[in-house]
Order: sequence, then C-alpha cells, then structure tokens
Amino acid sequence: MNISLTRRQQEIYDYLKDNLDQFDQPPTLNELCDALGLSSRGSMHKQIHALVNAGLIEPMNNQRRGIRLTAQASAEAANDSDNANQVPMMGYIAAGRPIEAIENPESLEVPPTLRSDKPCYVLQVKGESMIDEGILDGDWVVIEQKNTARNGEIVVALVENSDATLKRIEQKPGEVILHPANETMQPMHFHPDQVKIQGVLVGQMRSYR
Repeated sequence: MNISLTRRQQEIYDYLKDNLDQFDQPPTLNELCDALGLSSRGSMHKQIHALVNAGLIEPMNNQRRGIRLTAQASAEAANDSDNANQVPMMGYIAAGRPIEAIENPESLEVPPTLRSDKPCYVLQVKGESMIDEGILDGDWVVIEQKNTARNGEIVVALVENSDATLKRIEQKPGEVILHPANETMQPMHFHPDQVKIQGVLVGQMRSYR
C-alpha cells in the first residue's frame, strides 16, 4: 500500500494489522493507547483521524466505537499474512541439476515452526538415501539457504556443479565426506573444490494422502 505514514501512524496500523485475528472486539482508543504505550488519548485520536483519511481505518460513530481496519486494508493484511508463510518450491533433490538453474519456482505454505527466519526454500526428496534419518521418498524438506555448514548437519550439496544431493556433511582438511543415512550405501568422498553447500536442513513435511 503506497501511502505515506508517519512513524507513529505506521506503528498503529502495523499493530492493528498484525493482531487482526486476536481481537474479540475492535480495540477502543484507550485500549490502543495502553497497547502502544501512549499516555495521550488526544494524540492517539489525531493519529487515528489521519489513518481514517488515508483510507486504512473505518470512521468511528455512535454504533462503531472500536478501532478497526477498512475492508480493503483487512484483506491486504490477511494476504500479507498468507504470503509470509509461502516458501519457494525449487524442485527435487535428486533432479540431477543445480538448484540455482531451476527457474520460476512454485510456492508452498510452510509454518514458521518448520523454517528459520532466514531465506528458505523447499525440495521434494527422491530416493532412499536418508531413510535412517526418517527422511523418506516423497517428503518435502525445508532448507535454509546458506553456503556454509557445521559438521554433522544435513545439507544440500552441489557436487561438481551438476548433481544436488541431501546428505550429512563431514568436512576435513582437504576432504569433504557426504554421509547417506542408509546402511546399504557408502559415504561419498570429495575434494572441497568439488562440493558447494547450498543450504542446511531446518524442517520437514510429509503427506499421508
């Protein structure tokens, strides 16, 4: 919404928008003052009047005393909330091509508890190389985008700029070892120049349908 607001007006608008689903009844001026730590009811009334003029808040009258967003502002706030949980679905972890080469990704809704506050993306697992870690064929893994990892973390590793794989990483001087979690498979050994870390596993999703 391209409307110029003062810092205080933006604070009031953001509070109403972020707490849209928390109100049993729209807050009164006094309740809004208490929530935002304002001592002057008159100052709050002035800010609310400016937000009414901006088309973000409905005018108050004898029947409608609570402070509420307009229908359009409410819809945009709800849309912003939905978009906040959208994470790009970049493809399949065993697709055999660099992740960064996949264009026009779709999006999946990922709860905040299954991702970090850093940029993340989703991949769908193909194969059984990580089944002993409970990561099964068809699962979706949530990956925090980063190019470094600690030993023991499960990473998306790009090998020789060609194949992306999900493995537990071990880094030694002059060697990177990618460990599968399947007793029928052997660890893979590479020179550090052959492996690029593209992210670290932070969450996992599964459908039983």
